[in-house]
Amino acid sequence: MINTLKRATNLSMAANIFLFIIKAAAGVISNSIAVISDAINSLTDIISSAAIMYSVRVSLKKPDDDHQFGHNAAQPIAVFLVALFAGIVGINLIEESIGRIITPGQTHITPAVYIILITTVATKLILMTYQKSVGKKYRSPALNAGAVDSLNDVLASSISIVGIIGIQLGFKYVDGIAGIIIALFIFRSGYQIAKENIDYLMGKAADKSLILEIANTALKIEGVKGLNELKSHYVGNKFHVEIHIDVDKNATTKTSHDIGKSVQQAISALPEINKVFVHIDPV
Repeated sequence: MINTLKRATNLSMAANIFLFIIKAAAGVISNSIAVISDAINSLTDIISSAAIMYSVRVSLKKPDDDHQFGHNAAQPIAVFLVALFAGIVGINLIEESIGRIITPGQTHITPAVYIILITTVATKLILMTYQKSVGKKYRSPALNAGAVDSLNDVLASSISIVGIIGIQLGFKYVDGIAGIIIALFIFRSGYQIAKENIDYLMGKAADKSLILEIANTALKIEGVKGLNELKSHYVGNKFHVEIHIDVDKNATTKTSHDIGKSVQQAISALPEINKVFVHIDPV
């Protein structure tokens, strides 16, 4: 798992650096605010990828004296900061795009600009598919956020193409409008990422289906006569669970302890769970 996550984050970083370089070149050649906005969007992706790479590495560290329950919160914290940065970038791009609508700049559209933007769309579609697959498999909020961002990049680059087509047809104001739309995509990406990760930061409880799975897992353990309380909350991108199990009051202390330990191990084996606290109630 560790190697796969690291490989995915490294690939994302490499792709975003490559796309920023070629889109920045296209922006310089064309002087199109839509293409420049798209290049700046890739720059934010590089910053996002750097944050994701660092947060994934931190989150994979083992618990230590200062972080006794692990480092799982690193990913949602980093991603939330990226979302705030996306909002700031979006505001700046909207201001510049409005200026281009009022006073259109001189643009120079060449076939190379189209080739670069089409290459961007194809690359991001492939990257999005890969990020989504790995993020879902390993429940990585950082990679899931990267997949959302890649989808928005596909849409943004498509809008850039529409913008430069508008320029060549003589509608120069379309360039500024395209720049605003791309800025809105950056806003949308930041909002989606922040919305998903705020649940991690706020310690949201598990959904009903996972609670039911946890309960059924506990009830399958021999010696568990019932449950009377089950709580959960996110710590980072995984859950901590507190569960109260009913055990025969006549059982020895060791027997009760062994039953509780079996429950703890069974629930901890679920991929969504990080830590389990078992309370034993004699009945």
